[in-house]
Amino acid sequence: MSVAKVTEIIASSNKSFDDAIVNGVARAHKTLKNLKSAWVQNQQLELNDQGQIKEYRVQLKITFLIED
Repeated sequence: MSVAKVTEIIASSNKSFDDAIVNGVARAHKTLKNLKSAWVQNQQLELNDQGQIKEYRVQLKITFLIED
């Protein structure tokens, strides 16, 4: 029987939402073992004073298996 845990992280990029997702999963992989899935729960933009996109942010839920 497998038991999984879900952790929530926020990742960002100045390029795109896709890049923010890749950054978040890569960073989670450095700390967590047995990653199984990632769910993008939320996306957000930070804008500069001229209304241009400054940063892309994603809120991720990362699922990983817990070892015995």
